Amino acid sequence: MKVTVVGAGAVGASCAEYIAIKNFASEVVLLDIKEGFAEGKAMDLMQCASLNGFDTKITGTTNDYSKSAGSDICVITSGIPRKPGMTREELIGINAGIVKTVSENLVKYSPETVLIVVSNPMDTMTYLAHQVTGLPKNRIIGMGGALDSARFKYRLAEALGAPISDVDGMVIGGHSDVGMVPLVSQATRNSIKVSEFISKQRLEQVKQDTKVGGATLTKLLGTSAWYAPGAAVSGIVQAIACDQKKIFPCSTLLDGEYGLKDLCIGVPVVLGANGIEKILDIKLSEADKNHLQNSAEGVKKTNGLLNL
Repeated sequence: MKVTVVGAGAVGASCAEYIAIKNFASEVVLLDIKEGFAEGKAMDLMQCASLNGFDTKITGTTNDYSKSAGSDICVITSGIPRKPGMTREELIGINAGIVKTVSENLVKYSPETVLIVVSNPMDTMTYLAHQVTGLPKNRIIGMGGALDSARFKYRLAEALGAPISDVDGMVIGGHSDVGMVPLVSQATRNSIKVSEFISKQRLEQVKQDTKVGGATLTKLLGTSAWYAPGAAVSGIVQAIACDQKKIFPCSTLLDGEYGLKDLCIGVPVVLGANGIEKILDIKLSEADKNHLQNSAEGVKKTNGLLNL
């Protein structure tokens, strides 16, 4: 199993590290445009191998896509990160050009790959990857929902005073501060609805804290977060690599599901060896349906900024 990660910055390196530590891939290639940067990150990570007990081989390369040839899974993290006060949508001008070039180069050398898009604005960048690569829709996946759901579970556990392993919940919709749809009514603690334990007002606070989860971290760190995004990507990569048939909310190209067409947005999917094996069209409350529709309008508006 060969995985290529494009962008050796904080998110890309974190992603490569978690994939290696989980020890399911034989090879991880880190690729970056900055001279020597990916090579240095790869060397540093390989020097962790004996300490962290993994045998995954990590190599780095400066902009040589031939080194990615034959990758089963490719991850795009490249692009500029958010600064405090920036929305994800403001990154589109620069990141669209980067994602277009990267996607085309990856598919040139790995035509059978599954492509995972992390770069922001993520739903629009996932849609762009569909337009420029021509890959089947099951083989292009936007990562956002997996990360947003992890942040949701963190906030739920905090409100409940419970261990995170006790909590389950999902965020669908656009990967944006406005577009996220945390499915509060379906969240559980050990199969019991969380509304049994905490008030409606506290749950509303959980919802709002989840939606601004990325912005909160950007304000604190001065740049985008990297540990949880890297972990979210590694979870998706592992589900595909190991054919786990796990359910993750991911940005996928819809064709009538949830009444939406011709856009990528976060919905629950089953992930396995073929990438997206199934899109789950689950029953939503009227409030969540309306929120998802509004979220889709926001994604379409951002898609309209692409020069396709």
